Amino acid sequence: MGRKGEKSLSKDKNQSSASQDTQDEDSNKTPEPYNCSGFFQPDFTELCHRQDMTYVPQIVPRPKPPAPSPSQAAEEPVEPPPKTYTMKDKFEYFKPSIQVEMDNPDKLDTVTEVYIRGWKVDDCMMEIFKQCWPAMERLHTINLWQVGLTGETVAILASFMPLCMNLKNLILDGNSIQEGEENWHLLVDDDSSVQLLSLQHCSVSDEAAEGIGKALGTAKRFNTKLMSLNLAGNRITDVGAEHLAGGLRMNRSLLSLSLANNHIGDKGVKKIAEALSRFPLTHEEVVERRRLISEKGSPERNKSPPPSRRAESKDRPGSVRSSSHTDKDKSKRDKPSAKKNKDPKAKEEDKKGGTRKEKDDKGSSKKDPRGARALKLLSVLTASIAADAGKSVGKTKDKKVKKPTPLEQEQPDVPEVINPLMEVADYMSELKTLMVAGNRVLLNLNLSRNQITEDGVEELIKAAQYQKTLLMDNKINGTGLMRICLHKNKVSADSDELKKLNDMMAAKHPFYKPPATPDGEAV
Repeated sequence: MGRKGEKSLSKDKNQSSASQDTQDEDSNKTPEPYNCSGFFQPDFTELCHRQDMTYVPQIVPRPKPPAPSPSQAAEEPVEPPPKTYTMKDKFEYFKPSIQVEMDNPDKLDTVTEVYIRGWKVDDCMMEIFKQCWPAMERLHTINLWQVGLTGETVAILASFMPLCMNLKNLILDGNSIQEGEENWHLLVDDDSSVQLLSLQHCSVSDEAAEGIGKALGTAKRFNTKLMSLNLAGNRITDVGAEHLAGGLRMNRSLLSLSLANNHIGDKGVKKIAEALSRFPLTHEEVVERRRLISEKGSPERNKSPPPSRRAESKDRPGSVRSSSHTDKDKSKRDKPSAKKNKDPKAKEEDKKGGTRKEKDDKGSSKKDPRGARALKLLSVLTASIAADAGKSVGKTKDKKVKKPTPLEQEQPDVPEVINPLMEVADYMSELKTLMVAGNRVLLNLNLSRNQITEDGVEELIKAAQYQKTLLMDNKINGTGLMRICLHKNKVSADSDELKKLNDMMAAKHPFYKPPATPDGEAV
């Protein structure tokens, strides 16, 4: 009995060691790559488990204020009474979570907005988002508020942003990056489809503003997607404002720019006003302008030669092309005359000749079996194509043709983006430079809470007046500035210059009504 017990123990030890070896081998094997399905919650949890995370943030719907009842909606809006509170664990509120908004709460694949706040998003978490978010077809807004972004996480975010096809809004407020690692300009890349970018209170410096300005537009490239840029509450001075003005020179898509609560003075405002009115071209811009004009005026090299060269090539003696074309022309000319002069005897001879040709073709097919097979294949293919066409015609007759929807009928024509360097330029002999009309696409400019004095306000008035004169002459494509905000600067509210600028902007408001005269007519 003792020997049997020893044998069974040895067998159990061998089996346990074998199972441990198999487990070690399974752990050493690399897991198969996970393909995201577009359902954010299962994809996110699976990828977190693969990274051996101790805690997986919960995905919860974003809280909203309660909707008013129909009776309250019909009457005047009344603030609803407070609801009773719910008891939770004292640390439950501080646990990381991901808030989402969905088109349909019952369908997990309808996430449209992702909102994260108050917890660290490191490189590992951003790599997980890199796999999840591009698979979400309806995602259009990403809001990361105070999540401790770094240069590496911003680079990862910028790398997969073009893969999110419907992403339009990117809000990264409250994320300050150390100097020397600021790479916000990667988010304004040409491949990105983001239309609204908010970088409020991100400690954006003049160096970062230089990169953003170059991403907005240079002599050789300019962004065509971004429509709103918010840089309020940063550390931008006159130097950074000059870099941003350089981007506005060539950019023709940005509609709103906010530089509120920065350190911009009159020098920076002067550069911005110059970019909005007219500006002299630099040497690099002049060279690029000449290159574009030469490319537009010169014929394409890949086009066929002119007719004179064609005639010479046709008339060249001994050329294969000329002989073949002449033979074809002769045959075309001789065909109608031969048809007219044909006799019944000639027709009979032609029939005999046709039978001879058919016999010769049959003989050649016997000699060349590949040609016969090719002919058979061609006949079969033509017959099948004709049958399929008949079936499709029958189906279209039976089925009713769907009428296009109003959205399909009304497809707006996308305006072509014209390079600013191709516009009409005026040569200034005094300055010995070319002057080009500036940016007239920007509609909203927020410069409140800066260090602007009356001198800066005068520069903005000149820019607005120049845009008005161009608009009267119908020489521009755009409306020019329609709103300028200059609250809480080094200008008194009773300043005549500030009132003049506000009156000019008020006249451009869409709902502006001119004051009526004593006779009752509008001015």
